Amino acid sequence: MSMKSRGMGIGVYAKSINLVLLVCLGCFCAGLVFINRMWTVPEANDFAITSKLEDARINLKSENYPKLQKVVQHKGNNSVGVLDKTITNLETELTASRTAHESIMHDFPMSRNMKNVEANVKRKYFMVVGINTAFSSRKRRESVRATWMPQGEKRMKLEEEKGIVIRFVIGRSSTSGGILDKEIDAEEMLHGDFLRLDHVEAYLELSGKTKTYFSTAVALWDAEFYIKVDDDIHVNLAMLGTTLARHRMKPRVYIGCMKSGLVHARKGMKYREPEYWKFGEMGNKYFLHATGQLYAISKDLAMYISTNQPILHKYANEDVSLGTWLIGLDVEHVDDRSLCCGTPPDCEWKIRAGNLCAASFDRKCNGICKSVERIMDVHQRCGEDENAIWSASF
Repeated sequence: MSMKSRGMGIGVYAKSINLVLLVCLGCFCAGLVFINRMWTVPEANDFAITSKLEDARINLKSENYPKLQKVVQHKGNNSVGVLDKTITNLETELTASRTAHESIMHDFPMSRNMKNVEANVKRKYFMVVGINTAFSSRKRRESVRATWMPQGEKRMKLEEEKGIVIRFVIGRSSTSGGILDKEIDAEEMLHGDFLRLDHVEAYLELSGKTKTYFSTAVALWDAEFYIKVDDDIHVNLAMLGTTLARHRMKPRVYIGCMKSGLVHARKGMKYREPEYWKFGEMGNKYFLHATGQLYAISKDLAMYISTNQPILHKYANEDVSLGTWLIGLDVEHVDDRSLCCGTPPDCEWKIRAGNLCAASFDRKCNGICKSVERIMDVHQRCGEDENAIWSASF
């Protein structure tokens, strides 16, 4: 064999080796990719999280698709209002969930009522009526129970069938666990109609109590409206519900008997405002706000108060404080005089004219004068039929 042919043979042999090496290297890389895909399996937690998120998306679509579909089918301003209300509800439900989660994670004092959260988390309510009361008001509470507030099974039926929750709202004494707290504990065991707040009871702390009430109530019950009522006025529940139902499609609504009284600056005056200078010159009036005997706010406003509770300023008067918290927001103020009728004969005249009152009290007393003795008379003369609440449709 010549040297030339031998050299050619060696060259072909070398090329064959290189080709084999390249094929082997390619197969090796392909094997790595294949094995990596086979063994890269999502962790169980990832599957669970993905599943939960997917379920949430499906639920969100299934629960709200009919609402959005109705919005599309309607025309004009009403459809815009419905859409705004739907979006607001979704946002506030998210905030409510976050609030409840933070309460549990940080051992918020609201935990004494948290046992109700689990039971109520999926239930929708129409309105929560919180009756502001004090340790010394046992007789007032008994007079309310004997007139316009359903008791026992009827109160529970009211929650189940009408979505109306009613509770006396009270905090704790400055001596936690003292005799005053024990008396309320005993009363609660008897009636089961209290909402206990993590708040120290004091007359000058009503603004703080109001913040705590709305924050606690909105975490416990998912309602459309949250109402604050004093324990010395008379309420017709069916009429109150009918009044609120007219505004249920509005996303941010503040309902009550609106007023704008003088800012009292002199020491010794009742309802004096120590920070009077913030409202301008002497003799100025407050901006429009609801009287403190009864007012209602929609869910998203209650959520706003709950979320911003630490930074909302407290003025001396709780009705003024609520007004200041809402004055800078895009809120509709509804002035409804059926929420502040007078006691007989005023409320009787209105009934004869076909205008049943939602609430009655004496303005000169900022409640029913001598309510323990007189509320039964008001109830008999100006109260709605006892079956009105059961036949009412909200």
